[in-house]
Amino acid sequence: MLDCLSFSNLRQGAEASNSSMDFNHNQSYRYDVFISFRGPDTRNTFVDHLYAHLKRKGIFAFKDDQRLEKGESLSPQLLQAIQNSRISIVVLSERYAESTWCLEEMATVADCRKRLKQTVFPVFYDVDPSHVRKHIEVFKANNSHTKKFTYDGNKVVRWQEAMTELGNLVGFDVRKK
Repeated sequence: MLDCLSFSNLRQGAEASNSSMDFNHNQSYRYDVFISFRGPDTRNTFVDHLYAHLKRKGIFAFKDDQRLEKGESLSPQLLQAIQNSRISIVVLSERYAESTWCLEEMATVADCRKRLKQTVFPVFYDVDPSHVRKHIEVFKANNSHTKKFTYDGNKVVRWQEAMTELGNLVGFDVRKK
């Protein structure tokens, strides 16, 4: 599975990220790569293998292994980790969009892509990239999210815009074919 991820692309992304930081020479990074994923879908399979391979290649990656409570806000430490990474890899799996935590991470990654010119590599893990882009099937910010966040309708719109943006990026399509 990891053969589909070109680690030279990650290194090139880091180099491009360095050259795109001309506007801020003082930008320092704590991590080479931030990995966003939905734990129950990919933690013990794809993400663990990806993380181990990055580590073997000398790429310093952030992978959140803490158990997160439902309904809690995205921790400031996690936001910092996203912002302090050269590259983000977003592993979009079948149930990724069910997690408001994952959606918030994804939107923060999209914000960093725009604001900080961070390089982002989406991995479409057993999902069709067009389903992410068009919010089809499981990648809809479904009614439960819309109902839950009626007090903050912009939150769901922000998630949908991030989904569209990441779905439009050229990424790695990792599906059982």
